Amino acid sequence: MTNIDIARSYIEAVQTNDQATLGNLLSPQVIWHQPGANQFSGTKNGIAEFGAMMGAMMAKSGGSFAITHAHRYLANGNLVAIEIEFAGQREGAQVNQPGIDLLRIADGKIVEVWLFSSNPEQEDAFWG
Repeated sequence: MTNIDIARSYIEAVQTNDQATLGNLLSPQVIWHQPGANQFSGTKNGIAEFGAMMGAMMAKSGGSFAITHAHRYLANGNLVAIEIEFAGQREGAQVNQPGIDLLRIADGKIVEVWLFSSNPEQEDAFWG
């Protein structure tokens, strides 16, 4: 699989909640950089911290948080940038905006992820 194939599989696994595929794509030592200034922001080290964050995000959003579209996959060596749109809603708040997911891939695994939001203030208000 090419790095773009891995990135596509990652997005599809996230969109379909395919935990088995996601677990196979992410390195157990994945480093996750969550943007903003909210309760989920910061660097998560390892699959356990990433999983705890994602579980809490899904609970906070009532399961509504999702990558709604992936438009382009752009590769540069071991990096793949993905133009996405993401959305979620909860009582009294919503988030709906474009962003970029940047994946660093090594030996067929996603080893580091940086997320970029087009409207960090909206995302911070949504997550609290």
